[in-house]
Amino acid sequence: MAEVLPDPWDGWRSHTSARIALGRAGVATPTAEALRFGLAHAMARDAIHAPLDVPALEADLQAAGWPVLHARSRAVDRTEYLRRPDLGRQLHQEDAARLRAHAQHQRAAGEPVPDLCLVIGDGLSSLAVQRHALPLLAALPQHLPAGFKLAPLVVVTQARVAVADEIAEILGASLSAILIGERPGLSSPDSLGIYLTHGPRRGRHDAERNCISNVRPEGLRPEAAAFKLAWLMKRALVLGCSGVALKDESDLEVLEAPAAAAPPPLAAG
Repeated sequence: MAEVLPDPWDGWRSHTSARIALGRAGVATPTAEALRFGLAHAMARDAIHAPLDVPALEADLQAAGWPVLHARSRAVDRTEYLRRPDLGRQLHQEDAARLRAHAQHQRAAGEPVPDLCLVIGDGLSSLAVQRHALPLLAALPQHLPAGFKLAPLVVVTQARVAVADEIAEILGASLSAILIGERPGLSSPDSLGIYLTHGPRRGRHDAERNCISNVRPEGLRPEAAAFKLAWLMKRALVLGCSGVALKDESDLEVLEAPAAAAPPPLAAG
């Protein structure tokens, strides 16, 4: 009987979700691999079309102590959102007016100018937002400097990245950061992206933003992404810029591990 040798690719497959060494059945891929591909493709399509559960997300955010406002882009539905990216970059006129009224009320009350406007947008994967936005936000405050002022968090549906610039401009923030669902891949339907802009206003270009990508447990963990975002924000305020002029050197800093608890004193013998 011929000796059956182990597949040398098995070890590699255990370390990556990439579709490597699929094998073949004649001139085609094996049935099992074809079915796995079909499932991954279906999950990616579902991630794009599934609506964000805004009430559940807002309830979770408010329970965690985040003041929340809601807004829409000018794309009226998912079909228009996918066909007209430009509409997803613009704030709905009614919501823009409501945010302006809120900003005027805050200024009249003597509230300080916010350093940061955080926006959550469904983007191309509501699944990413539903799963990873809250863990990232839970880890963020510990990395922010004392006295750092936050605008109310704004949840936006049918959102593209640039909509955060208009929102932050209205609220008068020095920085905008949008947490948004990225375009799903065949192995990552729930990848969250973060885009940071200094001096946000309508008309900003992508070269003026810093991007933190692939935020999910299998990629960049939300806790690590929160540290990176806070580092970039602090540097952006110091340098007065973001994008290509702001280099991400956060990996040069070592995250301080919590001090180990002191052992109990030994009892006298």
